Amino acid sequence: QVQLVESGGGLVQAGGSLRLSCAASGRIFSTYALGWFRQGPGKAREFVAAISWNTGDTWYADTVEGRFTISRSNAGNTMYLLMNSLKPEDTAVYYCAATSSRYSAYYSARGTYDNWGAGIQVTVSS
Repeated sequence: QVQLVESGGGLVQAGGSLRLSCAASGRIFSTYALGWFRQGPGKAREFVAAISWNTGDTWYADTVEGRFTISRSNAGNTMYLLMNSLKPEDTAVYYCAATSSRYSAYYSARGTYDNWGAGIQVTVSS
């Protein structure tokens, strides 16, 4: 198991930027693929981005492609989500997640992840 804690959320105006961090502790961080999900008001939790455990490959939801960037620092046991050109529809609770799965085809699926942070609020005002 790995324990995850998100930080960096808050209130930002449309067009602005935020960087979320996800600090990990516990088992060997570098062996886990990592992902970000979000849940907006009245919506289901949805995939945002993922990063592989070994190659640095990344995957993004169509809604954030080109605006968000996922990265990780294995030395620092931390994952990041840089969010640019934020829109009001990006308002949500953002969750980081970790999986020991090696099947990248499933990295956009919630059920692939067995370690989750508590979530952090991001609010984008218009």
